[in-house]
Amino acid sequence: MTEFQKYIQRYVDLLPSENWMQQLIHSENQTLEIYSKLDDESSLFKYAEGKWSLKEILQHLIDCERIFQFRALSFSRGESHNLPGFDEEIYANNANADSRKLQDLIDEFTVVRQSSLLLFKSFSKEMLANNGFANDNEISVETIGKLVVGHNLHHLNVIIDKYLKLN
Repeated sequence: MTEFQKYIQRYVDLLPSENWMQQLIHSENQTLEIYSKLDDESSLFKYAEGKWSLKEILQHLIDCERIFQFRALSFSRGESHNLPGFDEEIYANNANADSRKLQDLIDEFTVVRQSSLLLFKSFSKEMLANNGFANDNEISVETIGKLVVGHNLHHLNVIIDKYLKLN
């Protein structure tokens, strides 16, 4: 197993069932439940120096999901070019999430997740099995869908363990 495969597997292993499409909905609901209990001030909380605020985590989820959507769409349509990687820290540093209203971020997350649901539902079994390359690593469309869920669950676990217990 390559380092990339190990990296992806740590997220995929978080899925509580094989029905990852259902988990897209469930993880959205879990995320919204947590964020709906916050306000603009409490969502600025960082559990340690150099860590992201709760707003920044939500923006990170939005940004990554959009990138994952593009990759899934590209590979489902037969894209043969290697798609570029991205640096999550650069994205976070330039997103200006902490100056945004929390409700706007929640609304955006909801719309992006609904877009993911529609996108992945549109794919045939053959499209889900398509592979492509991103950042010089091969990945299937279905694995990208599972990655969306697992990445979301990873950050929910961090929020529960590191933010909500300390806040």
